[in-house]
Amino acid sequence: MSKPTLDIQLKTLPNAPGVYQYFDADGTIIYVGKAKNLKKRVSSYFTKTHDNGKTRVLVKKIANIKHIVVDTETDALLLENNLIKKHKPRYNVLLKDDKSYPWICIKKERFPRVFSTRRVFKDGGEYFGPYTSMKTVSTLLDLIKGLYNLRTCSYHLSEEKIQAGKYKVCLEYHLGNCKGACEGLETEAEYNENIKAIREILKGNFKDSLQQFRVQMKQFAKKMQFEDAQKIKEKIEVLENYQAKSTIVNPKISNVDVFSIMSDESYGYINFLQLSYGSIIRSHTLEIKKKLDETDQQLLELAITEIRQRFHSKSKEIYVPFKVNLGEAVKVTVPKLGDKKHILDLSLRNAKYFRMERFKQDKIVDPDRHVNRIMAQMKADLRLSEEPRHIECFDNSNIQGTHPVAACVVFKNGKPSKKDYRHFNIKTVEGPDDFASMEEVVYRRYKRLLDENQPLPQLIIIDGGKGQLSSSLKSLDALNLRGKIAIIGIAKRLEELFYPDDPIPLYLDKKSETLKIIQQLRNEAHRFGIEHHRNKRSKTALNTELETIAGIGEKTVVELLRHFKSAKRVANAKLDELEAVVGVSRAEKVYNYYNGK
Repeated sequence: MSKPTLDIQLKTLPNAPGVYQYFDADGTIIYVGKAKNLKKRVSSYFTKTHDNGKTRVLVKKIANIKHIVVDTETDALLLENNLIKKHKPRYNVLLKDDKSYPWICIKKERFPRVFSTRRVFKDGGEYFGPYTSMKTVSTLLDLIKGLYNLRTCSYHLSEEKIQAGKYKVCLEYHLGNCKGACEGLETEAEYNENIKAIREILKGNFKDSLQQFRVQMKQFAKKMQFEDAQKIKEKIEVLENYQAKSTIVNPKISNVDVFSIMSDESYGYINFLQLSYGSIIRSHTLEIKKKLDETDQQLLELAITEIRQRFHSKSKEIYVPFKVNLGEAVKVTVPKLGDKKHILDLSLRNAKYFRMERFKQDKIVDPDRHVNRIMAQMKADLRLSEEPRHIECFDNSNIQGTHPVAACVVFKNGKPSKKDYRHFNIKTVEGPDDFASMEEVVYRRYKRLLDENQPLPQLIIIDGGKGQLSSSLKSLDALNLRGKIAIIGIAKRLEELFYPDDPIPLYLDKKSETLKIIQQLRNEAHRFGIEHHRNKRSKTALNTELETIAGIGEKTVVELLRHFKSAKRVANAKLDELEAVVGVSRAEKVYNYYNGK
């Protein structure tokens, strides 16, 4: 498929947080921005009148738009920062100053210190972040300080110096904030247990700490020390509510290529995220048309080779959703959990969004391709022998057996064909019998199509379970159409699809396009049937009310409704208005009935 125009790209952007990149006609990135809602933010560039001259020039130069979808606005801010530093787009001024974000460091030393920093050194220390707000870092450090007694001094606490009595405890010790490691009053093992717990908190794993604090809270409460128990409870609430660091950046994930795949009957969509020094610096999605029945593994191996050559990637490791064969030179990792799995999931999200946007673009610029894909998908999902280009759906409608009606709606090429919709008044069934009603309308519908030599559908959908489906099959048998038209029933409660002579229902994925079209058919049939039922019921109700007036017959009712248009207007009419329509005698009867005389 050729590159979609800007107008089409704007219409198909997702309503999700992410980063957008503007490219000029030469394919150079000229601007990078973040958005809480990509569709609204990017569209605003092209719908607003910009006072800033630089912005007007920028908009004129935009030839292509790419985007990366992320989980939160915070992730978008961090990713925007990474991409601006990497590509230095001409029209970006914000964040170009190489602004650094705060990190939390666990220093590599005896009795490690925990502190904030804006610079990351390769000194063996552990760095967590980055965080978008210093307030967040301060809050987290205050939390850690309140939970655990850590030293804040910068002494070199070697075992020899402690034993020699080189240091003395400071005010922090006397305030109860430090246990006096400098004088050997706390063991290294005990201190390191606290560091281990802090490390888990910074990773976002609060389970162990929460469990420990809950035990402490119960112990304080048991001893009637309710103030101490309340303090622990507050710590637990802070831990539970605090959202850990972003998954967009992790300094331990360095110089890695991430690939994921999403495929359908005709195409494979492979997303590529390139990570350098823990930051995403590139995102690209490749669309591959299937020639035969290639597996996802075959498509992914082909795409990885193509993408790595195109972008001159030298990464020695790749993350993929399943094992692929790329030779000995590249390490293949299939992440199962943690930050690596989060990055892989992010890649898959972008592949899914790209696929959705392609579908939307197809509807606009290439509707035939879209229809062909949908039909092929429905044929495969529903196990049909041919594509369901013509589908008909039936639904019964009655309230406590009154005014039973049925509706038949028709979809052609996946879209409603309203001129082919039909209403049915039930003629041969007494009382509320959905099974018999369905048998009647299915017979009448296809008897008429056969008599008039009209084309038959490839698929019939019955709104109901096994009972309605069995009744419909009787009609097809009577017309000798059994096996010539595919027929299924859909039960409302669990969206089960029933097939003739198969006791086990089919369950489609709740998000599948096939199920959505079937639900649309069912809902449309229900709406169309209810509409007819209401009209019939209301007409009957009007006639019944007027006909109950003594001395007023059917002919008078027709005259009144033809003139006044509704029973309500008849009821509100003045005596002289009624006389002008039906004469003095009958007008008085109607007027007295409604006005209580």
